[in-house]
Amino acid sequence: MNTLHIVDVRPHDKSSSSDAASDIQSQIIRGLMAATNEKTLPTMILYDEHGLRLYDNITTMAPEYYLFGAEEQILQDRAGQIVDVMHQHTGGIFSGEVVLELGAGALRKTSHILHALANLVPVVPPVVPITYYALDLEERELKRTLMELRESAVGSLLVGKVEAQGMLGTYDAGLKFIEEGGLQASSIKDGTLPLSFESYRFDSTRRESSPASTGSSFPDSSDTEITSPSTPSNSRTPLHLLFLGSSLGNFKRGEDAKFLRALPLEPGKDTLLLGLDHDNDRKDIELAYNDPQGHTRDFILNGLKTAGRALGDESIFAEQNWEYVNTYNESKRCHEAYYRCTHTHDIYPPMAPKPIQFLKGELVNMEISHKFSESNTYTLFTEANLRPIQRWTDNTGRYSLWLLERPPFVFPLLDPPSMVPVHTPKFGIPSIGDWSYMWTVWDFVTRRMIPPAMLFEKPIDLRHICLFYLGHIPTFLDIHLSRLLDEPHTEPQEFKYIFERGIDPNVDDPTQCNHPHSVVPTKDNDWPSLHSILAFQIRVRERLRKVYCDIAEGKVSLTRKVARVLFMTFEHEGFHVETLLYMLVQRAGTGTIPPPDFSPPHWESLAAQWQAAPKPAVATVEIGPSIVTLGINDIEAEDADPAKRCDLADHIFGWDNESPSRQAEVKAFRIEWRPVTNGDFYEFYKGAGQGRVKFPASWEDYKGEPCVRTLYGPVPIKIAWDWPVLTCYENLSTYASVKGGRIPTEPELRLFLDKFSFGYEGGANVGFRNWHPVPATTGGSKYGGKGHNGGVWEWTSTIFDKYDGFVPSALYPGYSADFFDGSHQVVLGGSYATIPRISERRSVRNWYQRNYPYCWTSARIAYDV
Repeated sequence: MNTLHIVDVRPHDKSSSSDAASDIQSQIIRGLMAATNEKTLPTMILYDEHGLRLYDNITTMAPEYYLFGAEEQILQDRAGQIVDVMHQHTGGIFSGEVVLELGAGALRKTSHILHALANLVPVVPPVVPITYYALDLEERELKRTLMELRESAVGSLLVGKVEAQGMLGTYDAGLKFIEEGGLQASSIKDGTLPLSFESYRFDSTRRESSPASTGSSFPDSSDTEITSPSTPSNSRTPLHLLFLGSSLGNFKRGEDAKFLRALPLEPGKDTLLLGLDHDNDRKDIELAYNDPQGHTRDFILNGLKTAGRALGDESIFAEQNWEYVNTYNESKRCHEAYYRCTHTHDIYPPMAPKPIQFLKGELVNMEISHKFSESNTYTLFTEANLRPIQRWTDNTGRYSLWLLERPPFVFPLLDPPSMVPVHTPKFGIPSIGDWSYMWTVWDFVTRRMIPPAMLFEKPIDLRHICLFYLGHIPTFLDIHLSRLLDEPHTEPQEFKYIFERGIDPNVDDPTQCNHPHSVVPTKDNDWPSLHSILAFQIRVRERLRKVYCDIAEGKVSLTRKVARVLFMTFEHEGFHVETLLYMLVQRAGTGTIPPPDFSPPHWESLAAQWQAAPKPAVATVEIGPSIVTLGINDIEAEDADPAKRCDLADHIFGWDNESPSRQAEVKAFRIEWRPVTNGDFYEFYKGAGQGRVKFPASWEDYKGEPCVRTLYGPVPIKIAWDWPVLTCYENLSTYASVKGGRIPTEPELRLFLDKFSFGYEGGANVGFRNWHPVPATTGGSKYGGKGHNGGVWEWTSTIFDKYDGFVPSALYPGYSADFFDGSHQVVLGGSYATIPRISERRSVRNWYQRNYPYCWTSARIAYDV
């Protein structure tokens, strides 16, 4: 601890020249050569050694600058919880792990994190297990703040547990240093990295003790045969990045996502703790960046001296010629800071090609600070290939710390596909890139979550064994490609007889199935081997890739029929991922493997946040009367029309039950802001509903206590109390009736969702953002009540049946028509495992038997007005 290490990473900065001074000089000149009121100065000028101390004054003496105080309050109150969640992957500290803070500053807030990390190491080990690096631009400030930390009360608690070091350079330089293996090389050189991993604490809770009472609930190895690894999968130790202070807001929109996307985070062990300021009240934001005491003004004006020094004359920007002004642009959610010229004058930098003139009143921008709405935030994370693990918000609700990870997959935003040589809308033909995402998800679920021993098991009796679905998906695709192209089936051709179609038997009498289906083997030994099925899958996928190549090369004409087959087979696979998962959840904790390389939920802290979250001020909202448009005009018969068969521009594809577009009149009604919760239904089940409703299949009895099934194993119902309950229509219809209401009709629910639902881009719990439901957020005080329903399909009272204008699909005649039997209800929306393309298309209509207990479907109550 006697030597203070500063790692100089500036040589790794590919974006700067060898001379940092000349680089900032060129940035200044380039920005000042712009037109009047378009001139800029780089934000970097604010953060010289004196500027960093002036910034400290803002954080300590300007309470109006709420960002610092809000973040510090979160860390004071929750640092221990944050580092616990940070280590959910690994179960504790691993020797050699690294914590790197980007733009460390004074370390006041960071000390709370370091203290909490030290508390995870119960005894001082032979080798210091954690190295913290403070990355910043000013070497003397780095040394000063690190020395102050060392000499503080917190510093004494870090001895032997957390080694605090400095890293000198820009963000880009530090991250490049990591990518090139600099941390490992540095650690080995210093003798701080052991030869093998050693965990100092493991908290993962086993099924036998209690179901997910604190951290994660993992199945015991004796139950599962294959378990997720509890140690990192490769030689690099875990890396935890800290990017605090809402510094990301200083990036331009788009560049922020690009920066985050480039962070060297690996799935299954690394995290990013990110601070983001909310889109708060304009007055609060403008005051935060221009406090009455003038601390911010002093900090900003000091930047002119830094800019002058870079140009060779500290006084070139005479302070009497400038004043500081700021404004918050609400439409852009961006705070803008400017130098305003008070007198017209010229400056003559020797390296500038000509004198630079400033006019009186001219604005020179030196800093932007974007603020983040819920939609901004989730869009940012999706574009950056990041997944939120957990969020902490300050007591005033103005600022959040997000813990993020780079998971094995993130569904992209629904941008138009780019791999096919025509413009198509987001619900048009899927691109080969879309297929790649789908295959990643399918392989993740089928290859990493189903142990071999479960392949021949039926997690629910109303469906086939798991192995069937591994063969069904490529077989369905192959059959439709063969019909489309008039080509032979992929070998082995006999797969089409086994795997063509699954079953949906009558719930009351499973021996009865009202639609054609494949005849499957009755003995395990008669099924094709897993190896043969996977080899077949590879061949079929290659066949599909060739179709896309042939389209691109003009060998196959991209007609509506071709596009429809690609759409249909793509979404078919999307639906079946969800079907397979709602089967697998029935064996979670006793067979199904929790999703590997996704951070397991820290149930106890999440439940505390959910329970503390504000509820709607009133339970219902009145809507209507109104006319609602249902469906789309995707007429399959037009695929053969010579005038339209090749017209794909702006065409939206849907299933046969989505067309044609039609209108429905909706009378005024009231509807609950949020679906019925597990807590609501449990109290009803134990009270007024006793003997009238069935125990939901999404629950299980564990040692006499009710638990809710999750893919991580069952959790006590108190954890999932505020989640939407997943149960059959009959249960929820009875509940609604006793409460004096009813289940809404399809047009009513569609009208509500149109008005109040955030989509995938706005944070809806779909597309595997989580592997479980969460509490609904509709009916909140911001955004006009918009939110999400928690990640579930929703029942309607509308029977799934034929309607005027319905025409069965020629490609898949039985898709809808086979289920027009009066026993199925229309459901809308999408669950946490519904792919965004399906959940976001408002015309999508799914359906289940009204007494089917396994689907991930809830309901909200409607009332007549």
